[in-house]
Amino acid sequence: MFILPALAAVGASFGWATGIVLAQWPARQLGAFEFTRIQLIACSALLCAGVTALGYWPSVAWDHWPSFVASTVIGIVLGNLAMIECLRRGGPRRTELILSLKAPLVGLMAYVWLGETPNAADLIGAMIALIGVGLAVFFGGDARSDSDRATGSIVTVIALGIAATACQGFGFLVVKPAMLAGTDPLAVSALRLLGAAFLISVVALWPAKAFRPARPVTPYLLGRTILPGAIGYGVSSTLLLYAFTMLDAGIAAVLGSLSPVLILPILWMKEGLVPHPQAIIGAMLAVLGTGVVVLTS
Repeated sequence: MFILPALAAVGASFGWATGIVLAQWPARQLGAFEFTRIQLIACSALLCAGVTALGYWPSVAWDHWPSFVASTVIGIVLGNLAMIECLRRGGPRRTELILSLKAPLVGLMAYVWLGETPNAADLIGAMIALIGVGLAVFFGGDARSDSDRATGSIVTVIALGIAATACQGFGFLVVKPAMLAGTDPLAVSALRLLGAAFLISVVALWPAKAFRPARPVTPYLLGRTILPGAIGYGVSSTLLLYAFTMLDAGIAAVLGSLSPVLILPILWMKEGLVPHPQAIIGAMLAVLGTGVVVLTS
C-alpha cells in the first residue's frame, strides 16, 4: 500500500506547482490578504459540502481539537499569508524553491515530536531529491520570463518563504495524531479551511488599508482567484494529509516537495521558454531521489 500514499504526495506536488503558477496574477492584483480571504471562504464552502455529502464528519476525533486550532491558525492563516506575499514579490519558481525546505524542516520536527527516524536509504533518496530541486530552481529561471520576475528585496522574499515553509510544515504535522486516530484527511482539510475562513473574515472587519483589496473584484478575477485555491487547498492539501497519515512525515514532505521541478515544464508550456540544461539535470535527480525513497521503503 506504500505506492498509493507516495503517489498522493507526488500528486500534491503537481497540484501546488499548477496552482501557484495560476495564482501569481490574481495575487498581484488583489494583495496577499484579500487573495487569501477569498480563497479560504470559497474553498472551505466547497470542502465542507463535499465532506457532508460523503458523510465523513463522524470520523473526526474531536478530542484533538487543539491540534486543529493550531494547524488552522499557524499552518493555514499565517503560512499562506506569508506564502502569497512571497509569491507576489519573488515569483512562483523562487517561492517553490524555498517551500521545498519543508521536507528537512518537517523531518526534523517529526523526529523531535513524534520520534520518527527515517532509514539510511530514505535519507539518501531525500538528499538526492533536494539537490535536484535546488539545481532545477537555481538554473531554471530566465530573465525574459514575466512569471519569474522578482519585484521585491530577495532578503524579504527568503524571509517570507522560510516563514511560510515552517508554518505550513507545522500545520500538516500537528494534525497527524488526529488522522491516526481515524479522522478522514478530507474532513481535516475542511475543518482547517473553515476555521481559517472564519478567522480571516473576522480580521477583515478591521478597517485597515492592509486588509482592503488592491483593486475591485470582478467576476473574472474572482474565478481566477478561486481556481488555484481549489487545486491547492482542496486537492493538494488533502492528498498530502493522506500521505502524512500513511508515511513517515519527513518522507511524505520530500515527495510533496517536487513542485519546484514540476513548475519548469508548466512555465515552459505557459511561456515557451526552454529550461536550462542544468535545470533538466536537476529535475532528473529529483525524480531519481524520489524513486530511491519509493523503492526502498
